[in-house]
Amino acid sequence: MGPAVRLSRSIAKTPLDPEFVKVGASGRRWTYEEMIAALPGRDGGDADGPRFEPSRMTGVVLAPGLVHLTYESVFGGNRARPRSLWRRRSGETSWRMYYHQATPVPGGEGSEHS
Repeated sequence: MGPAVRLSRSIAKTPLDPEFVKVGASGRRWTYEEMIAALPGRDGGDADGPRFEPSRMTGVVLAPGLVHLTYESVFGGNRARPRSLWRRRSGETSWRMYYHQATPVPGGEGSEHS
C-alpha cells in the first residue's frame, strides 16, 4: 500500500501473482501488467501525499494455499472495504495477491463489516 512499493515496478511485482486481477470501484478490470504499469500514478503513489490506512484486517483460509483477506481502509478521508484472495502455490514460500476488489463505503455508514 505504501509509496515505496507503488513507485517501484520491481518491488510491486513481488506481492502480485502473475495471474492477478483487480476489479475497481468503476467496474474496470485490471490485469497484472496493467496494474504494475499504473501503480506509480495511482492513489498512494506520492511519497509526500496521503497514505492508505488499513484496519480490521482478517483472513480466512479457504483451501490449502488460498486465503481470503478482508479489511477496511481510509485514504484521503474516503473509506473502502477491500477484499482480496492470496495464494501460495506448491513449492513457493511467499503469498501473492491473486484477486482484489474494494467497495467504497458511503459517507456516514458505520465501520462494521457487512
